[in-house]
Amino acid sequence: MTATSGTRLTGRIAERPSAVIDEEVLAPQFRYEVAALLPHYVSVEKVLALEYRRMGLLTDAQAREVGGLLSGARRELAAADPSVNMSDIAFALEQHVRWGLSAPLAAWHVDRSRNDFQACAQVMHLRAGLLEVLDLLLGLWPLADELATAHLSAPMPGHTHFQAAQVITPAFWLTAFTDQVLRGAGRLLSTYDLIDSCPLGAGAMAGQELDWDRERMADLLGFARPTPHALAAVASRGHVLEVTAELSLLGAAISRFGTDLLMWGGSDCQFLDLPDELSGISSAMPQKKNFPVLERVRGKSGHLAAFHTDALLGQRNTPFTNLVEVSKEAGAHAHLALREARSMLRLLTVVLGGLSLRTDRMREACEREYFGGFTLANALTTRFAVPWRDSQVVVGAFITASLRRRTAPGAADPALLESIAADHGYPITGTEDAVRAAFDVDRALVVKTSAGSTHPDRVRDLLAAQRTEHDRRTRELDERRERATAVDDRVDALLAEGADA
Repeated sequence: MTATSGTRLTGRIAERPSAVIDEEVLAPQFRYEVAALLPHYVSVEKVLALEYRRMGLLTDAQAREVGGLLSGARRELAAADPSVNMSDIAFALEQHVRWGLSAPLAAWHVDRSRNDFQACAQVMHLRAGLLEVLDLLLGLWPLADELATAHLSAPMPGHTHFQAAQVITPAFWLTAFTDQVLRGAGRLLSTYDLIDSCPLGAGAMAGQELDWDRERMADLLGFARPTPHALAAVASRGHVLEVTAELSLLGAAISRFGTDLLMWGGSDCQFLDLPDELSGISSAMPQKKNFPVLERVRGKSGHLAAFHTDALLGQRNTPFTNLVEVSKEAGAHAHLALREARSMLRLLTVVLGGLSLRTDRMREACEREYFGGFTLANALTTRFAVPWRDSQVVVGAFITASLRRRTAPGAADPALLESIAADHGYPITGTEDAVRAAFDVDRALVVKTSAGSTHPDRVRDLLAAQRTEHDRRTRELDERRERATAVDDRVDALLAEGADA
C-alpha cells in the first residue's frame, strides 16, 4: 500500500486540522509523545498484535510482520503531518504499519480506541519515571550512612525555633534525613503499586466487543493487573495526581534539610564546606564562596509542588469521562515533575558525596552555649528534690545571671546556682559535680539514652535498622524494575515464536 492511498482517517470531518491548532497543540504534543511515549506505544501495539493472533484475526506471519514494522517505527516514524496522520501519534503508528504491510490486513486495529491506548502508554511512562526517581532516592542513603558513621560522636548545635537548643551530632541529623528518604521511598513504591494497573482493553469508555484477554495484556506489559473498570481506566488520571503529590511531599522534606545545609554552610556557622567544583562565586565580592547548588536543590523542590497543583487544577470540575482537557492538558507537566525530581536528587547526590563537615567549628559553637540547662534542671529535681517547674525557674535565672557576667558554660559557678536556688526557697549545696556535668559538651551526647536519641549507640541502632529497611526497599525496587523492563524482550520473543505460550 502506498503512502498516498487510504490516508483519509475520518468520514465525519472533511478538512484537516487548522494551521493554528496544529502549531499550538497537535504538533507539540506529537513531538513530546515521540520523545517520551513512543517506546511504550510500540510495546502496547505489539501486545495488541499478539492478541489479534490469539483471537485468530492475524496469522503467525502477519503478527510477525506487524511486530517488525512496529520495531522500525522507533526509528522511522514520520513527523506530525495534519494532512496524513492528523498530527496524532496513534494515527501515525497505524498509518506506518498500513503502508509497510506486504498485503492489507482487514482486522488490523479492529475494535480499538485511542483512549485506553494513550492512557496505557502514559501510565507506563509514569512507572518508568518513578523507577528512576526511586533509584536516585535510594542512592542517597549509602552516602548519608557513610557520613553518619564517621561523625557519631562529634557534637554540634541542634536548633529549635531558630535558636540553639541542645547538643546533637551530624550522625543524628543525618539519620533524620535518611529516615525521610526511606519514608519517601516507601511512599513512592506504594504509589507505583497503586498505579500499576493496565487500562488496555477498556476501549473508548465502555469496554470492547471482541474477546480481549485483559489479564494477559496487563501481564505482557509488566502490569500487576488490569484496571478493573473501563470508565475509570480512561477517565481517571489519578496516577498523575498520585505521582505528583508524592513528588511534592518528597520535595518539601528535602527542601527543609537543604535549608539546614544552607544555614550551616553560611559564614555565620561555617559548619560545612563543599569542593570548589560544587561552589559558586560572587561577581562583586571576591571574599565569598557560595553554595548555589543547595539553592538549586531547594528551588527544584518548589517546582514539584507547582506541578502537582497544576495537575490538580486541570482535573477538578471536569466530568468523569475521557477528555483531552484531562488526558493531555492536566497531565502535560507530569514528565517535567519527574525530570525536576531526578535533577533535584542528582544534585543532592553530588552534595552528599562532596560534603565535608567542620567538626571543630561545631564544637566551638556548642561550647559557647548553655545547652545543659535541661540536664541541670533534671539534676536539681532528681538529686536535690527541687520541684520540676521550680528547677526550671532556678536554672533559667542562673543562666541569665551567668550570661550577664559573661561566664562561659564550662566555667559556670556552682555557688551562683546555690545562691539563686536559696533565693527561690531551696537551700541546696554540693552542686559542683552537677554543674560541671550539665555543661560538659561530650557528656551531653550520652545523657540522652532513649531509643531514637542522639546517644551514639542509639544512632548506631537507627543506622542498623535503616540499613535493613534500605536493603528491603532496594529489593522491592529491583523486583518492580525487572518486571517492567522485561516487556519488550518477552513480547518480541512471543511474536517470533509463531505460537503463543
